[in-house]
Amino acid sequence: MSSLQKEQYIELSVGAETCAIRIEEIHEIIKMLSITDIPFSRPEIKGVVNLRGKVVCVMSLRNLLGMPDEPDTRATRIIVVRHQDEYIGLIVDRVNKVTTYSEIHPPTEGYGRNREGFFHGVGQQEDKLVGILKLDEILGG
Repeated sequence: MSSLQKEQYIELSVGAETCAIRIEEIHEIIKMLSITDIPFSRPEIKGVVNLRGKVVCVMSLRNLLGMPDEPDTRATRIIVVRHQDEYIGLIVDRVNKVTTYSEIHPPTEGYGRNREGFFHGVGQQEDKLVGILKLDEILGG
């Protein structure tokens, strides 16, 4: 097993999709907070939150992946990641679990919606396949 395969991931859901983020890219996971709107911002930017005195931009992972918004539920979470020396919150529908993958395959091509660049690879756990998100690409590199 390579060191990549021993890494831990947070598995999450957005809509019917299950994705994963490397655990070392995550600062913290918090329950949904009241978000202050930012006028005239891009649709995926939902606003900002005050996280213990730090202003954190919050974005919808659904919108970033080309999915429509859905109402928040009790399971909705904000995953706070560190990107280019700042914290960014990603709204996800559900955080499922911490996991590792027995195999990691290179990302496939041909999604047709320009999404193949969003994934480091595809994690395999028994018969389940999960796309591992490439945050630099999703958040605009």
